[in-house]
Amino acid sequence: MNVINALSVILVLGGLFFFIAGTVGLLRFPDFFTRLHALTKADNLGLGLLFAGLALQADSWSTVAKLAFTWLLVLGASATVCFLVARAALKNGQKPWRKP
Repeated sequence: MNVINALSVILVLGGLFFFIAGTVGLLRFPDFFTRLHALTKADNLGLGLLFAGLALQADSWSTVAKLAFTWLLVLGASATVCFLVARAALKNGQKPWRKP
């Protein structure tokens, strides 16, 4: 296995780790807002690492550019949707968790 393949595997596994961490945060955190935060942040980083690992295996710069553009679109959409969902939850009376 050469260095590029090894680095690609490490990045993809790192992305998998963050996807799993986000899922665990979704299941374990106490309220809606902390769950939303954990899932959004971990998935964005996980997807970035996954795309970086895929970019190392790409055949052309156009493929790398498409991967980067897709990641940027997902980052923007994820942040926007997270904000809108959190704002709707606040308007519907959801209260942020406070430590007892």
